This record gives sequence, structure tokens and C-alpha cells, in this order.
Amino acid sequence: MSKVIYEHGRPGRGTDYLPEVEVDLAALLGVDNLRGAPPPLPEVGENEVVRHYTNLSRLNYGVDTGFYPLGSCTMKYNPKIGEAAACLPGFAGLHPYARPEHAQGALRVLYDMEAHLSRICGMAAFSLQPAAGAHGELTGLMMISAWHESRGDTARRVMLIPDSAHGTNPASAVMAGFTTRQIPSDSRGLVDLEALKGALGPEVAGLMLTNPNTLGLFERDILEIARLTHEAGGLLYYDGANLNAILGHTSPGAMGFDVVHVNLHKTFATPHGGGGPGSGPVGVTEALAPFLPVPRVVSTAEGLRLETDRPLSIGRVRSFYGNFGVILRAYAYILRLGGRGLTEAAEAAVLHANYVRAKLRGVYDIPYDRVCMHECVFSAARQKEHGASAADIAKGLIDRGFHPPTMYFPLTVREALMVEPTETETPETLDAFIETMTELAALAERDPDALKAAPLSAPVGRPDEAQAARKPVLTFKE
Repeated sequence: MSKVIYEHGRPGRGTDYLPEVEVDLAALLGVDNLRGAPPPLPEVGENEVVRHYTNLSRLNYGVDTGFYPLGSCTMKYNPKIGEAAACLPGFAGLHPYARPEHAQGALRVLYDMEAHLSRICGMAAFSLQPAAGAHGELTGLMMISAWHESRGDTARRVMLIPDSAHGTNPASAVMAGFTTRQIPSDSRGLVDLEALKGALGPEVAGLMLTNPNTLGLFERDILEIARLTHEAGGLLYYDGANLNAILGHTSPGAMGFDVVHVNLHKTFATPHGGGGPGSGPVGVTEALAPFLPVPRVVSTAEGLRLETDRPLSIGRVRSFYGNFGVILRAYAYILRLGGRGLTEAAEAAVLHANYVRAKLRGVYDIPYDRVCMHECVFSAARQKEHGASAADIAKGLIDRGFHPPTMYFPLTVREALMVEPTETETPETLDAFIETMTELAALAERDPDALKAAPLSAPVGRPDEAQAARKPVLTFKE
């Protein structure tokens, strides 16, 4: 187990590079603003500090060091050209309070990015303000609520959500003031049309959906779903988590969606992980465009400016104008690939997922074994019968140099393991992962206790995850 920096400290080991402060800090800052005693920091030599943090960095697992089977869900490869673009001095050094006439380059990026996303998603307009996917969901749902209220249809306070939806969907709906109603999946793993028909009514504001769905399956009845929802007076919300699978082949707009949020990190390769940074732009049809957050970037004869005079707007949802550095990386990605490149990225992601699915057929159960999109869902229920769970297999992957895939989601699949290879992985990497998954399946049947001890090579073994979440230890105590 690695030591924390306090455990390296010894009295007298510190190195003083700076002279004593000659300013009267009490007179400058006020006595009440000064500590009574120095903070209890460890006394450590420079070489120990450098070694400590260098060794910590080597414990990190990132997409630059290995394969992420939960790729587009959380950690998609980020081309370095995007990092270079975000670090350009004119962008990185721009003050957020700069006047519009002094920020025309940044405003041009935002203006063009909204146009690119509108074309890609088949929407009339976009806002780049939301800070992440769930924030985009909340923003979109606020606009749905405002649209209904503007028409005097204030009784629509129910949001329909499939049973395989992302957990943020119902949470966002409740935060936006809706109550939720679950729509079950049918035997195909798709939205049950009869259940949907029975759930629609004058109290329904809309339906939240992602297509392909969280089983990696394309909702074949999407046009019928859109027709039914619209005829009942509701709107259709697109969770953009799986947009990576359909780029260039169709769009949320073509399917009949009214609102869409896009996770830039899932589709357009920007940094993500550990809770951020993120960006969740929201697009809408022409009818909902007046409700978009302000300010809006608009083009005038004098140049680009920020417009706030939008009476129907839901208002500002983010300080300044979103996470600009993240947007820049996605902007560079879109420009670098172009339309054909984005389409090829989607095709490669779908091909890779189906390659993994076909190779592991018979090794693990596949609840809905047919051509999938960019992700495939396995069940370790068979291995569980021998005593090794999906979590045990995931821990075994860590010992073999792989990051685990998404576990126990979607909730409609027992012992679920969701694999998302993304478009950037090589056949050799996929084959190595497939071989390891095959080995772990055999070990689960032959010696499940060996998997229950995993991981043995990681700096942290198996903490009590419930206690770690409910009672985290966030400070060092000797």
C-alpha cells in the first residue's frame, strides 16, 4: 500500500527556498485573518515529494495507458490536437469577463459549434451552456415544462421513462418538477408499445428516450413512438448518451425528437472521468428555440454578440457560457474528422461492439443476441451459478491490465456487463480483451474463489464499497 505524504514527513527534512516574509502580515491582512499557528504540513525533501507524486501518477489508469471497455460511456480517446487547440494562448488566456468585441474568436467557436451540432442532430438551434449530460437533461426538461406552460397546458406534470433508462433521467425529471412513470421493455428489449399507449394521457409532458437504447439495441419503432407521443400532446426527449452509434446515418431530429442533449465526451472526444469536466449542449426544434437559455450568441452587422432579450427563455443555467475548454476540444474533433469521418467513427464503434459480441457468444449469456449498436450487453448469470459474480469478473480484469466494463447496468439484465469498445481500438486490443474475458469465464466455473480474491495486483483491493460511499475517510489520521 502506498504511503500518504504525511507518512514520509520527518522533522527537519523540509527544504526552505524562500526567505522569511518581511512584510507585517498582521498589519496588512488583519490579525483575525491569520492562523494562530502554521498548518501541520509534512516536512519532506524535494526528491521525496517528486517521487511521491510521480509514483501516484503511475497508479492512474487512463485511456492513454490501457483499454476502457466502457469507452464512450465514460472514457473515449481524446486526440491530442484537441488538447493543443484548447491550450492556444488566445483561448486559454481569455478572461471570462472580456467584452464581446474583444472575444470575437471565442464567440465564433461557440456560434459555429452550435451550428455543427444542429446539423448533426437535426435540430433547429443549440445551447452550449449546460455543464454536463445530467445538467443538459435538466435544461431540456425545463424547456419542455416552459413550452407546455406557455400554451396553458399546465396539467402535464408526468414524464415517461423506460425501465432501462440511465439513472439520471428520472432524477433530472424530478428536479424539473415532474413525476415519473416507468415504461417496461418488451421481449425484444425495446419499448413496449402497448404499455406506452396505455401510459399516454393528458397529464403526460413527454417521454425520455435514448436510441439506441441502453441495451445497445436500436428502437425500431421510433417513428411510431414519436407519433404516439406527439398525438397525445407530449414531447420526445433524446438522451444523447448513445449518439456515437448513429452519426451520419440518422439523427434525433429525423426520428422525431423535440429536445436532445449531447454528452461531448461520449461522442466528440473531450476529457471526462472522475466527475468532470464535462459539457452537455442541448438542442431543440424550431418550436422550442425561444425557450433556450440566455445569453444566445447571435450574428449582427457589427459582429458576434451575446443577446439576452428573449422573453420566453428559461434564463441562464450556467455561469458565463458553459465549459469553453471542453467545447473547444469537441470543436477541433468535429472539424478534424468532418462529416465522413464522424460517420466512419460511428461505423467502427458499431463494428467493434459486434465483433466482441460475436466472439464472446457462448462464453457469456447474451439476453438479446442480435446485431447491436456501439455497445453490447452480456450476462454473467451462468458464472454466478458457479459462485463468481459480474463484479468478481470485473475485479479479475483489473489484475490482467484492463479497466472493468460497466457492471450491473442496465438493471433489466441480471449480472450485466456492458462493453463499449469505441472506434479507436485495434483488433489486437479487442482480441486480448476477448481472450481475457474467456479466461475469466473459465476460471469462474473452475475456481470461483480465485476471482473473489481479485484484484491482487492493484494498490487497493476490495474496500467495503457501501461504507466507502456512506462513510468516506477524507482526512489523514495517524
